Amino acid sequence: MLTTEDLADAARIVAAHVPVTPAYRWPLLEQITGTPTWVKHENAAPTGAFKVRGGLVFAERLRREGAAASGLIAATRGNHGQSVAYAARQHGLSATIVVPEGNSPAKNASMAAFGAELVVHGRDFQESLEHARVLAAERGLIFVPSFHPDLVAGVATGAAELHAQAGQLDVIYVPVGLGSGICAHMAVRDLLQTGTEIVGVVADRAPAHALSFEAGHAVSTPDADTFVDGVATRTPVPDAVAAMVAGAARFVRVSEAAAEEAMRIIWQTTHQMPEPAGALSLAGLLGDTGRAPGAAAAVIMSGGNCDTDLVLRVLAGA
Repeated sequence: MLTTEDLADAARIVAAHVPVTPAYRWPLLEQITGTPTWVKHENAAPTGAFKVRGGLVFAERLRREGAAASGLIAATRGNHGQSVAYAARQHGLSATIVVPEGNSPAKNASMAAFGAELVVHGRDFQESLEHARVLAAERGLIFVPSFHPDLVAGVATGAAELHAQAGQLDVIYVPVGLGSGICAHMAVRDLLQTGTEIVGVVADRAPAHALSFEAGHAVSTPDADTFVDGVATRTPVPDAVAAMVAGAARFVRVSEAAAEEAMRIIWQTTHQMPEPAGALSLAGLLGDTGRAPGAAAAVIMSGGNCDTDLVLRVLAGA
């Protein structure tokens, strides 16, 4: 459970590297949503995505414990790996990042530019994750999972910023990969006692977390075949699922076409291009049949790391 002291410590760590990211109401966007809508621009973070907050807190707390000298290793589709590489560089540590075959070339290049050793292994994130654990044991590296209390504490700094920027919110839509984002928003909501609904958003072709929420326990799927790579997970973390079951209002599943349309809408109304997961929360808002009319809403633009060929394909579909 996130405490006030834990959040304050995380905020001190993150503030040394990450300026407060903007939260704006865009009039053209609100003409489409039909409700007051804040966009939290985590694409403005130093790695272009929200996850850098968690990596910084994880690495700093390891440093305090004197346990990070052996280097870090993680599996990723991109943003978690950039976070780990960025944080490792701040502390003079090595970073090894395992990615699946066919991963985003731009994200791979970014992780390498931050100083990471890139290892390509597996058909999807889950296979990369399993290989990263094996390499961690073989090389004596510290494995950085995609879900961990320190990562949640780091990401919670962005959630706290949003509440300070937007005031009372009725509902926040959060894309769900392995759960650090949604768990951070639920934790801050509970600390502030705002009563804000937290709604998880997943791709319809990667429904593991929506299925888990409905079942009340972790449910895996054989595939996560979606272009929304930030949420392309098929094996949920039980602790994260338990938190979602206890604290989320509901989940919204978004089609591939709706995710692309949300990317176009954000580009057309803000002149900023999100990565697919960064547009998913808007798609969730637009597709949420459980939202009260006129509810003050926020969507998390979780990142802007989008390959050029995907940007061109999405915009060509307008």
